[in-house]
Amino acid sequence: MEMTGGAVKETKQGVIVRGIAGFYYVDADGTVYQSKARGLFRKKGRTPLVGDRVTVEIRDDGDAWITEIAPRRNAFIRPPIANVETLVLVLAAKRPDPLPLIADRFLVMAEAKNADALIVINKEDLAAESEIALLADVYRPIYPVFVVSATEGTGMDGLRKALEGKIAALAGPSGVGKSTILNALIGREIAETGATSEKLGRGRQTTRASELYTIGGGTLLFDTPGFTSFSAIDASGPVDEIEAMEAELTERDLAFCFPEFEPFIGSCRFDNCLHRTEPDCAVRKALADGRIAPSRYASYETILTELRARKRY
Repeated sequence: MEMTGGAVKETKQGVIVRGIAGFYYVDADGTVYQSKARGLFRKKGRTPLVGDRVTVEIRDDGDAWITEIAPRRNAFIRPPIANVETLVLVLAAKRPDPLPLIADRFLVMAEAKNADALIVINKEDLAAESEIALLADVYRPIYPVFVVSATEGTGMDGLRKALEGKIAALAGPSGVGKSTILNALIGREIAETGATSEKLGRGRQTTRASELYTIGGGTLLFDTPGFTSFSAIDASGPVDEIEAMEAELTERDLAFCFPEFEPFIGSCRFDNCLHRTEPDCAVRKALADGRIAPSRYASYETILTELRARKRY
């Protein structure tokens, strides 16, 4: 039931920086207001999310109510966040070893969700320069790549500068050091770091409720519960959000989620080319000429096969 106490004292625009137990904490002009959402959102099936830009009414009895949610750039269900401008894909140079298909699924997600992407290769102190170069050289023609050691602090200044003024979220497989990077960027220990299993090379999941932090240069940084599998909820229960996203993509959409394909897509013989076995395919010619990385094309083929299988069933 909504409170009906005081008259409206003032109306402010702000951003939800935390949500817990039905309360939403809205940062408006540097002041954080503990707010409730109007019942009309529930009736419309809309739930406020951390990262939402909102209008909040502050009443003279101290209550605050969210009355409007601005249109979103994007939204995720788990972690429940909105308006990610930059998805920071964190990979480890070692422990765990990077897996191209997993990395590329995250990047397809970023493209499909209208988020910019950049790549951080962490734990540079654990791998040889040649090993790091093999990974970095795949992505540098497509996305900004930063090589860092979060524990030693190397490379972090460049990453901070790249994120200035952005609303960013860290994503990536377990154990790659997302919490350590988050703490380093924010400048204090806000995300608990987990010990990495020596046997599996994977970290324990330690992050809790989603929260949005303001750091230097006007950067807003999400602290999310994991962001390792992009889980979503549908009528049948938990599913992998990457699978849900892929289910929404058409076969032809997928190629546009690989930015390095785009210069060649319009040059194929057939307008409906899927870049698999069709003759005179400009994308496969670019692959043969070394202008598309084999691992990226392999990821494209795998995801395309999955899309076609879902369409069949």
